[in-house]
Amino acid sequence: HVQLVESGGGSVQAGGSLRLSCAASGYTYNRNCMAWFRQAPGKEREGVARIATGSGNTYYADSVKGRFTISQDNAKNTVYLQMNSLKPEDTAMYYCAASTLAGGLDKALYKYWGQGTQVTVS
Repeated sequence: HVQLVESGGGSVQAGGSLRLSCAASGYTYNRNCMAWFRQAPGKEREGVARIATGSGNTYYADSVKGRFTISQDNAKNTVYLQMNSLKPEDTAMYYCAASTLAGGLDKALYKYWGQGTQVTVS
């Protein structure tokens, strides 16, 4: 079982930056992919960025390409999401997720989820 704890959310003005962190604990050896998702009020949860824990290969949603960067520190079992040039439409609850399967940003692939951290851009 994998536990995920997000941190780093907050309020920022448009154009600003935030860095989210996701610390994984428990049985972390079977993680294949780690990802960030977000959900705005009244909207579906959508994938933002994914990193393959073995290769470091990354994948981004079109809406965040060039602005967000996902990275990992395997020694710390931590995944990061650096968010630059934030826009009001980036406002959402951001969730970290882990999958034992290889894949993209299909939320059905992700078995483990954190509680979320709120990002508000005004």
